[in-house]
Amino acid sequence: MAPVINHGENVKLLIERHVKDNQVMLFSKSYCGFCRQVKKIFQSLDTPYFSLELDELGNGSDIQAELTAQTGRTTVPQVFINGVYLGGCDDTHAAYSSGKLAQLLRPTDEQYEYDLIVIGGGSGGLAASKEAAKLGKKVAVFDFVTPTPKGTTWGLGGTCVNVGCIPKKLMHRAAILGESLEEAKKFGWDVPDYIQHSWNKMTEEIQSYIGSLNWGYRVALREKQVKYFNARAEFVEEHKIKAIDKRKKESFHTAKHFIIATGERPRYPNCPGAKEYGITSDDLFSLPHCPGKTLLIGASYVSLECAGFLKGIGLDVTVMVRSILLRGFDQNIAERIGSHMSEHCGIKFIRPCVPTKVEEIEPGQPGKLRVTGKMVDSEEIVEDYDTVIFAIGRDACTSGIGLDVAGVQVNTKNGKIPTVTEQTNIPHIYAIGDILDGKLELTPVAIEAGILLARRLYGNGELQCDYLNVPTTVFTPLEYGCIGYPEEQAIQKYGDENIEVYHTNFLPLEWTLPKKSENVCYAKLICLKTENERVIGFHYLGPNAGEVTQGFAVGIKKGATKADFDATIGIHPTCAEVFTTLSVTRRSGKSIKQKGC
Repeated sequence: MAPVINHGENVKLLIERHVKDNQVMLFSKSYCGFCRQVKKIFQSLDTPYFSLELDELGNGSDIQAELTAQTGRTTVPQVFINGVYLGGCDDTHAAYSSGKLAQLLRPTDEQYEYDLIVIGGGSGGLAASKEAAKLGKKVAVFDFVTPTPKGTTWGLGGTCVNVGCIPKKLMHRAAILGESLEEAKKFGWDVPDYIQHSWNKMTEEIQSYIGSLNWGYRVALREKQVKYFNARAEFVEEHKIKAIDKRKKESFHTAKHFIIATGERPRYPNCPGAKEYGITSDDLFSLPHCPGKTLLIGASYVSLECAGFLKGIGLDVTVMVRSILLRGFDQNIAERIGSHMSEHCGIKFIRPCVPTKVEEIEPGQPGKLRVTGKMVDSEEIVEDYDTVIFAIGRDACTSGIGLDVAGVQVNTKNGKIPTVTEQTNIPHIYAIGDILDGKLELTPVAIEAGILLARRLYGNGELQCDYLNVPTTVFTPLEYGCIGYPEEQAIQKYGDENIEVYHTNFLPLEWTLPKKSENVCYAKLICLKTENERVIGFHYLGPNAGEVTQGFAVGIKKGATKADFDATIGIHPTCAEVFTTLSVTRRSGKSIKQKGC
């Protein structure tokens, strides 16, 4: 509709009227390329705008002169939003790129204090909150860390940053460096025979780095205009939470939407002395003293990773296993990892066994603990350790946050939340991350799910998080990377007759001079015969597994077949190239030992 212009109207009043009556008001010229750019921005945001083309108006020059007097700008376009002057073309582009423009265009629903409240300041919660703010929503994040039984706590960022992926990978790196120093002798380096590792120096450097990340997250929230509360939140109504900070001060807040991203915490066994004397990974990475002789209880990836790097820095390490290693992962690979940790690294395994009692026999840091365990055949074993670490699984942090008050359904068996595309049974309440029932418990998955959810809620996005073809790595001494199905699950789903497994052992070139174990590394592709041998499982056991696995993830996500792998030229000499030359099938029964380079 053409603009209604009263030619007798004072131009100052004309400008004032149009700016007041239109959420987005553009003073433009029909032939101006910069004006067209600004219009395209608002069109891409699906936002109506009102434009006066000054070159088509008899008093256009007078209007432009008055605009110049008001804004100081002599050119067009001149953009006003909600009655406030934004600027010209460059200013609009900058506001669009930073997310400020979307924020200005989408005012908060006046019925609620916030458009979105995120409960949980881990990787997924932070990603979702920042994306929602970028899309113009008023967002608040509530995060509070309940101290461990030992009193350990940490800053903003969740498990991954503070007591998970980040410190784990850095300590794993410390162990690799120790092994590399020993191997360096074979490459001509004059390395002393005795090298001392300092636990305190390592933890000091790691905690300093984590502290910088905590601060960085707070700065990022502030820059995105996300309100951060260091407080524990719980629902008191469907759209209302109560927040309690560390000083026990209460406050109440409302929102149109909620995202629950509270994550999980380590589980303790139900045996005497476990919580009193044992610790978990929540305590290990900031432990103020060297753990000394250590018992890891559990066969999870957390247990085996911690056992690996503790042994790698020179400690006496034992792992107590109830049943199988790495439940949920490929079991052929899991047993190879266990054998390597035992035979090559010297880590002791007690299996199958469960702890029945932990006693303190000598106080101190670390002190002495006596652990009693029961083997499956009822034999009782007793051994003394300096430190006992429980890594038997994790529990979802969904109790005590008022989900019952809000009406959110929870799986009573595991405390996790059933969702459909991250939406709970309550339409305005969503959940992401480790608390989702039946979904992968991985940091990048939580981040991706959070970002995509925010885009669907506020940015007209349609993409859903892919929970199947997700690459991951277990950072045991011999690293394990995988994508897709373990062999057992592939056979169970598709039938043995429809599965072809290609595999081989191999020896990295870097391991030849130090004469490390030959043919201990392993590569396997699981292919679906009924779909042109599409690769549905990728498994790699060897050095730099994270880097190798990540590189193949795109191909598998795009439906790569065995023929695609065969047609790919490998980089020589690398470990990853083995996947381009796999020829032996498990069904054939032929030897998979590598011969030559």
